[in-house]
Amino acid sequence: MATYISSNQNRFYSALEASYGQAAPITASNRYPAVHLQAHQSVERAQRRDKTGSRTFMGTPATARRATVFQTQTYVTAWSGAGQPGYGPLVQGAMGGDPQTSTGLVVASASNDSMLQTTTPHGLLTGCAVSYNNEIRFVTAVPSLNSVVLNAPFSTLPAAGIQLASTVSYRLATELPSLTLYDYWDPLNAVSRIVTGAAVDVFGVAVNGDFHELQFSGPACDLVDSASFQAGVAGLSAYPMEPALSNFNFTVVPGNLGQVWLGADLTQFFTLTAAATAIKNNIDLRNLEFGSSYPLSMTPGPRQVSSAFTVLAQDDAQTEALYTAAKDRTLTSAMLQLGQQQGQLMGIYLASVTPEIPIYNDSETRLQWEFKNNLAQGVNDDEIYIAFA
Repeated sequence: MATYISSNQNRFYSALEASYGQAAPITASNRYPAVHLQAHQSVERAQRRDKTGSRTFMGTPATARRATVFQTQTYVTAWSGAGQPGYGPLVQGAMGGDPQTSTGLVVASASNDSMLQTTTPHGLLTGCAVSYNNEIRFVTAVPSLNSVVLNAPFSTLPAAGIQLASTVSYRLATELPSLTLYDYWDPLNAVSRIVTGAAVDVFGVAVNGDFHELQFSGPACDLVDSASFQAGVAGLSAYPMEPALSNFNFTVVPGNLGQVWLGADLTQFFTLTAAATAIKNNIDLRNLEFGSSYPLSMTPGPRQVSSAFTVLAQDDAQTEALYTAAKDRTLTSAMLQLGQQQGQLMGIYLASVTPEIPIYNDSETRLQWEFKNNLAQGVNDDEIYIAFA
């Protein structure tokens, strides 16, 4: 007997496509724990101007142009240290660069000025992350094959012989890959969906809620479903079966845990009450050409990296320095560490950002300064770095 479908009986997968709009294969490791996946396809309704002798709507051709959009939301969750997180392809879709993994590095020496030396060549690039003792830091300079300079010191200097934790880092690139998103449902005869050619136009991170939240949205090529599937769509000969389920870690990082470092000389702040970071890629679709009802490709436009944060106002030097930097339009740096336990860390580093003059929020018992729409800048794909550890 037919029954209602529980919205909790839902599993999501993401994978990078080799060709735009051609469904990418997935394995159990591509699964990510989403709150939801919204996908919508609409048909272009052109206005008929011929004289039909009636005021009645004559309908829209079935082969009219189609527009597809998606939006998915997930939480920062635990990572095993192998490969990349399940939502890693989505992060790469927003950033563009291939993920850079680091594992097994052993410390030769460390100093208070954020210099770190390794016993073997580290293979790290500017913007890659290292992690130790439940903290994550980013490389700002690479003096030699065995040494790096970090954006901020660790709270506890790692001793010689200590092995650093595994990290996976994401860097920006000029071009962006497209993605395939899978949306499987129970029972098995329920309608499942595939979003092909998904392009991450907006990637947002929200901090200090119940949980740290990640949001991805943008246009897509097509929305394929198991009910109306026909062989050849999205390069598929048959609708793909869901991979065999494996162990899946649903551990979620509490939104109140982490660190924040701000200022021209990065200083740790303990008064942050809210923060958000967003990447907007201004995606342009190739969807107006004669001969196709679906987009043929996508191209990213000028990138915009913005941040917003709120701090409790204090009469100390580091808080006042933020206001001065905003007033004088001084470039500063910002780093967010989400989480405070190894295997549950996410890092966001903006090397050059100009804070806007804060808005005074005096509606609560404590005065808060709201710094909104602070734009990051750079030279060549270096506005923001993201990593997990």
